[in-house]
Amino acid sequence: MASSKDTAWNEIFDVLDIHSHDFTREPYRISAKQIKQICSKFSETAEKEPRIICYQAQRKDRPQVFVDRGLFLLPVKNGHYVIVKNTDTCDGYIDIPPITSPPVEFRSNLTFELRSSKVGDSEMQHVDKAYALGIIQHFCGVDPMFLTIRGRKYCPEFPFSVGSQALMAKGVQTEVDAGYEGEDTVVLIEAKNTKVKDIIIRQMYYPYRQWWHHTKKDTTVLLFEYNEGMYHLWQFEFRNPYDYSSIVLIKSGRYVVN
Repeated sequence: MASSKDTAWNEIFDVLDIHSHDFTREPYRISAKQIKQICSKFSETAEKEPRIICYQAQRKDRPQVFVDRGLFLLPVKNGHYVIVKNTDTCDGYIDIPPITSPPVEFRSNLTFELRSSKVGDSEMQHVDKAYALGIIQHFCGVDPMFLTIRGRKYCPEFPFSVGSQALMAKGVQTEVDAGYEGEDTVVLIEAKNTKVKDIIIRQMYYPYRQWWHHTKKDTTVLLFEYNEGMYHLWQFEFRNPYDYSSIVLIKSGRYVVN
């Protein structure tokens, strides 16, 4: 049975005849306005709201037509997207491998118990506690560093490539759960409070380009998870700042507070 997202994208591909587009030559450009017009006849919100239709944060979120054709979706401007063909080395996403190394038994220098951090179960509060305990500083090997970035902003214009395809992004909204600045380094956090097997590279690449551009400092991105009483961290780096596909996992680790 087709999902709401499949229904919407099948209609979009049929109406715009995207089936005949040669993705080996260039990506296909599409706007939220076009999506809304084509899907306006549907009754369900999930079948006609561009924000929902275009949500593809993990591989499992892709509509079947994208899976079958080897495609993924990237925003390039507020309300504008490109449908991009997978390359031999990149399908738009990166796997998040399980951490099998023994947990680091971490002892904090805090002299009192943090009680407020026990209220609730949000991603941000777990990140804040890990920083207060000194776990993030220890994992990154950067100390001191200070919380200077948080929330949503619009990225500056920047060129990048996916394989041989040249693209340009401008004014795309980005979100950073926490960003820390040291003397020579910026560390950006993408936080999750559930286990994920993969993540779209865009969620790390666009903030990376944004803050590398603004600060001119060495910029790295961490994926952060808190589950089963442990802090899990993966550190990623882009070997070529202009290449979306150049992401590599540098290291990973998990911490338990002693």
